[in-house]
Amino acid sequence: MNADTTLPALEPQTPQVALTAAADDRELVVRDLHVVPVADRSREILTGIDLTVRQGEVHAIMGRNGSGKTTLAYALMGHPAYEVTRGEVFWKGLDILKLTPDKRARLGIFLAFQYPTAIPGLSVASFLRTALNARRRPIDAGQGDWDPSDMTKGGIKMGDFRRLMREKMALLRLDDAFAARYVNEGFSGGEKKRLEMLQMAVLQPEMAILDETDSGLDIDALRTVAEGVNAQLSPELGVLLITHYQRLLNYITPDHVHVLARGRIVKSGGRDLALRLEQEGYAGILREAGMPDEAAAAEASEPVEEGAPV
Repeated sequence: MNADTTLPALEPQTPQVALTAAADDRELVVRDLHVVPVADRSREILTGIDLTVRQGEVHAIMGRNGSGKTTLAYALMGHPAYEVTRGEVFWKGLDILKLTPDKRARLGIFLAFQYPTAIPGLSVASFLRTALNARRRPIDAGQGDWDPSDMTKGGIKMGDFRRLMREKMALLRLDDAFAARYVNEGFSGGEKKRLEMLQMAVLQPEMAILDETDSGLDIDALRTVAEGVNAQLSPELGVLLITHYQRLLNYITPDHVHVLARGRIVKSGGRDLALRLEQEGYAGILREAGMPDEAAAAEASEPVEEGAPV
């Protein structure tokens, strides 16, 4: 695609409210986050998460099944199945726990689901244009202040959208026919993940939360998805990469690695920490963190749990 057809990057949609000094506007800051599932408020899943992710950084969250990885992703995005009982989350200097999920998305936060949903009858192109129009709308815009057909009021015109789609699909090496398919209907596991990478490319987030992007992928599909993530890394994009296995980190190099257990981060380090987990498993690190029971369970190699992700 020629350079003169490339659309400019989205302008950040920052609401017209005063920023707090509690956090830098290029950081996602999580402080003492406690979360329970709405269906059972007696069961605390996250028990005090402290984490800071800056734009331009890649952070990997690793942990055994049931450690709270997916709960963390959902809580950051405001999933209604989870309730924050204590703590703070700041992005662009704003306390986003007060914002609805759509407003968090408009502020540039993106969540790639572990299990994307199929939407029969809705084409990929229509889905992405609707999502992009919503992404471009300022979070404090009134109903009359936004028009999806008017670029000055948040929308994108069809011709511009088609050029954008061609550019991003070429970046991810997707065939043009992909845009006409229905969202995730009949998609393989790899195709579902590639669609999420296309969503990420089109929406141009500034903070991407990727929940077990490697789940259910063979090695070829894993490599393809990793290439899609790497193609989008930039100083303007922070990535929180949630994974169970080290293998994804063979293709996406993290700046920081964090081990999650019993709903909190028990150890942080660089890529060498992920390599240690690959070689030794979780038992040694959990013992170092004063969790002998968790370590014993890790050594027992419990089967993967089925059901609602945590």
